[in-house]
Amino acid sequence: MHVSIVGGEPLVRYRELNTLLPILSERGIGVQLVTSAVRAIPKEWDSISELYLVVSIDGNEADHDARRKPATYRRILENIKGQRITVHCTITRQMIGRPGYFEEFLDFWTPRPEVKKVWFSIFTPQKGASDEEILTPAERTSVLDELAGLRTRFSKLDLHDLVLKGLRNPPASPEECLFSQTTINYSADFKTRITPCQFGGDPDCSQCGCMASAGLNAVGSYKLLGAIELDSIYRASVKIGHLARAATTR
Repeated sequence: MHVSIVGGEPLVRYRELNTLLPILSERGIGVQLVTSAVRAIPKEWDSISELYLVVSIDGNEADHDARRKPATYRRILENIKGQRITVHCTITRQMIGRPGYFEEFLDFWTPRPEVKKVWFSIFTPQKGASDEEILTPAERTSVLDELAGLRTRFSKLDLHDLVLKGLRNPPASPEECLFSQTTINYSADFKTRITPCQFGGDPDCSQCGCMASAGLNAVGSYKLLGAIELDSIYRASVKIGHLARAATTR
């Protein structure tokens, strides 16, 4: 089991997290916490095992600061001191107009000792949306080709071939998305379900850019013994889990 805690901004409720995170760790549950690092990450979290901190960075400094203020580059750099984090950047169309944009981004973040690795996702729209952030299919292909090439220069760029494969071949619908079928998403009240996946609403899965979805769907396409897809094993496991849970609550 793996739990992801995302925003709004989780650090707004850092006092509750100071209680919750050690309990999850003691139960052997890995936790990924996604933050904008708008406030200092508590030092006591250093000792919590299986806690993975991800900081959202919306492009290079000028673009990020305009979108994320007050979580500016300057504040982030101060608030991650002494931590070990993953940098996560969601690619939007505004970023691709300037040559060398992603190389510049990696040049800034990868030398920092706090940064373990860097992830990239692609902006995922809702169906029928016309957001200016949406990449065209040709732009999406070009960006992925560029990132694949940058891996040779930047070892902290964590973009496995499986993730690239998933990003190049997104699912057609939530029913075809293994990530949607194997994750459960709740809002902050721990009661309201967010469906069909973390994006909620009616996302356009054919333009999905979620790296978690891309990686899991790509892995699911692998075949064992030449015939059995891992996808079918995952889905069968989920169904068995639902049945077992239902049986124990009767």
